[in-house]
Amino acid sequence: MIRMENLQKTFSVRVKTGRFRREKRTVAAVDGVSLTIEPGEMVGYIGPNGAGKSTTLKMLTGVLTPTAGEVSVFGLTPVPQRTRLALQIGVVFGQRSQLWWDLPLHESFQLLRHIYRVPPSEHAVRLRRCRELLGLDDFLDTPVRQLSLGQRMRGEMTAALLHGPRVLFLDEPTIGLDVVSKQAVRSFLAELGRTGDVTLVLTTHDLADIERLCRRLVVIDHGRVVHDGTIEALHARYGSRRSLIVDLDAPLPPGFVIPGASLSAVEADGHRVTFSLDGVSAGAAVAGLVGAASVRDLSVVEPDIEDVVARLYGGYPQGSR
Repeated sequence: MIRMENLQKTFSVRVKTGRFRREKRTVAAVDGVSLTIEPGEMVGYIGPNGAGKSTTLKMLTGVLTPTAGEVSVFGLTPVPQRTRLALQIGVVFGQRSQLWWDLPLHESFQLLRHIYRVPPSEHAVRLRRCRELLGLDDFLDTPVRQLSLGQRMRGEMTAALLHGPRVLFLDEPTIGLDVVSKQAVRSFLAELGRTGDVTLVLTTHDLADIERLCRRLVVIDHGRVVHDGTIEALHARYGSRRSLIVDLDAPLPPGFVIPGASLSAVEADGHRVTFSLDGVSAGAAVAGLVGAASVRDLSVVEPDIEDVVARLYGGYPQGSR
């Protein structure tokens, strides 16, 4: 569906080198990315600010011309075949709008139907589905300029799908949304993923989006791919660990240890302890604990992907490539 081979994009910038002098330098925004994305995949494409995420999406959608390398989206080369490509893809940029500001939302949808030349029957079916899943009916007659950010983003998502795209590119689709709106967007995208009709490429700083939607995670830093695999593989690769949090009736005996686990926190005068499960299963750790202490309650906490990704970014400082 999508193929990138040694994809590169450089920009020329002028950097101040003295009181009155500026020097022209070349900056690599994307530096040799090679990826293949299969039909129906939901791929999270993440990285810190300036990593090259949005630049990659702009090359995939024909907005930017690559400096070097090859890119194709279902056999089309994005820039020279941009018009044909536009009929096959949907794009949502969190800070950009494809809706008409002064028109009611439903009239924007009708205009898009004519622009993409979608048969009325197909348009009606897709719009009905989006109305049901995204709860659009309460504000279909409202001018776009009067919509809340969450309502507008649900409208943007609908606009990107009404012509039946085969690929949906999402750049920060939940940025600035409240909890209710985020949940509506995530549920909608999860439903799209279950049907497998649309290939999804998602960039975001909200890692909860990735955890709930994407099986595959691609991490880019300084223009290069530093991880391509599952979230579980990311945890394993960068040493994240589950935690065992235990509430006790009395503090643990001095010197108590659980083989394969380390004591990482002690709270409430010793009545709450947290173990990091370094090389032992949660069941074995609990078995080792209950024989030596009176346990009131316990819970196993999965590793936080934000901590894992932050640790990954920290391992690739500028210039370390």
